[in-house]
Amino acid sequence: MYGFHGRYARFDLTTGRQEILPLPESVLRRHLGGVGLGAWLLHREAPPRVDPLSPEAPLIFCFSPLVGTPLTTSAKLAVVGKSPLTGFVSDGLSGSHFAIAGKRSGVDAIVLVGRCAQPSELVNGALRPTSLWGCSAREAAEALAPHGRVAAIGVAGENGVRFATISNDGRHAGRGGLGAVMGAKRLKALVVDGEQVTPVADPERVARLARELSRRSLGPETAKYRELGTVANLMAFNRIAALPTRNFQSGSFAGAEALAAEDLQSARERARSTCASCTIGCTHIYGFNRTDRTRIEYENLFALGSLCGVSDADAVLAASRRCDELGLDTVSAGGTIAFAMECGERGYLPEAPRFGDGAGLLALLDDIAQRRGLGDLLAEGSRRAAIQVGRGSLDFAPQVKGLEIPGYEPRALQTMALGFAVGTRGADHNRSGAYELDFSDRVDRLHGDARAAQLALETEDRAALIDSLILCKFLRGVFEDFYADTAELLQAVVGWDVSAAELQGIARRIVSLRKSFNIREGWKPEDDALPERFLSESLPDGTADGARLTRECLQEMIRSYNLARGWTERGYLSASVLADLAVDSQPVGI
Repeated sequence: MYGFHGRYARFDLTTGRQEILPLPESVLRRHLGGVGLGAWLLHREAPPRVDPLSPEAPLIFCFSPLVGTPLTTSAKLAVVGKSPLTGFVSDGLSGSHFAIAGKRSGVDAIVLVGRCAQPSELVNGALRPTSLWGCSAREAAEALAPHGRVAAIGVAGENGVRFATISNDGRHAGRGGLGAVMGAKRLKALVVDGEQVTPVADPERVARLARELSRRSLGPETAKYRELGTVANLMAFNRIAALPTRNFQSGSFAGAEALAAEDLQSARERARSTCASCTIGCTHIYGFNRTDRTRIEYENLFALGSLCGVSDADAVLAASRRCDELGLDTVSAGGTIAFAMECGERGYLPEAPRFGDGAGLLALLDDIAQRRGLGDLLAEGSRRAAIQVGRGSLDFAPQVKGLEIPGYEPRALQTMALGFAVGTRGADHNRSGAYELDFSDRVDRLHGDARAAQLALETEDRAALIDSLILCKFLRGVFEDFYADTAELLQAVVGWDVSAAELQGIARRIVSLRKSFNIREGWKPEDDALPERFLSESLPDGTADGARLTRECLQEMIRSYNLARGWTERGYLSASVLADLAVDSQPVGI
């Protein structure tokens, strides 16, 4: 079999037993790798209504048919499980050498179930006690590096913080809290190594396509990310009042210039880095406090900066680095702390720091990771914290389905608001590219309507395919004909006579498969919603002055989206969609 091994490894951490199980070509062709294969394995391995932090809950590391090839940005993996933050599917991506090493271990996925009797590490199939419990993920990776490539958790994962990450090569599979799942299994690190290179169907064609894709990746479509990194988005969003500020109370931040890419570059040392097998090089590393350095992205700056009202660049960079060391997802950490800051100003949580308090932000990150004091409440995420705080605070907890909202103001980007509401893993800009539409002339970003639903659906399908192949989303702009071009890549690697139309069908199937899992786990139509703040409060400032997203508008967009997917009006799966999925999940409503 070209491009695949046709099997996956299943480790029971309770018994120490390892099984190698088949992955038929029919399954691989219908789901590919990455998030698609991960969704299929999640259906297979997760008992219905399983507690995400129980021994029975699976933690899945999925590779892809393209990993290990010379195709740029193909060294990525998906980490899949049931989110302890949302109770629904979670599928984080990470680019790393771990993906290459995992594929070379001779499997297309690794599934972990059970729970270790004591804190342990799984090193090339051998389970053994660890002395690294309490160390950062980076320290664990350094200690275990002689044995292979390492995926590890920090102390946040050990302590069951519901938005803890899994780190590999200093990058994180972050959103959704799968680091807590790994911690609940008492597994500090997974180490993989191997020499089983997967053959490709047409090596010469793959080499030619790799050269062409690398050439395109150095073109103008990705120039912004090479030169400034994703932090360039901050000032662009601020200009159009789409930069979430002070827990989404505003779309403009007065201190934005202090966090702008240009200001960061002029005021401090900067270096660039790349993921494994990448020619784009969007990673920017900044110095701060004279001796420290940290990798920074737009989402770090927004979540730990404007969202918390903090304009001190050193404080924001220090907080970003601290999240990496502790193993905390920056978006959920910033969103939950911003929620606490507003609760503090309202008198609901008097002990919480106030907006703009960089030192308080930094201290609270440690408290969350250690589940100490107020941090114990916030380690549950903003939705669970709001339910405990009460007093109507759930109306302004910045989350959808329990997952904190990333750096896109829904009232100023109303097609993205739809993407957040219907997202299977909650509010997420990586599973829906609807924001691309809001920045185009194809929709009115301040006035959402049903016509945008079909367009939003198309961006979601493209994301599902690119996350299953897996390639970096920054490549999406370099393909001339997305489905035809990706079909050619897959043909060269795997040898299938796959068409653009078949890939479109696979993408739609993957989206429905994730929705099917959520329905099985208790999803209801009312879960596809935004917090009350976004439906009853207008934006007060900037070019989006007075922008408001009405409940009726959002509901009509959701209805149109569901029907365009071939689902029922309320979002359950139709009989024809269920038949295509061929899984046991059945709708519980209409």
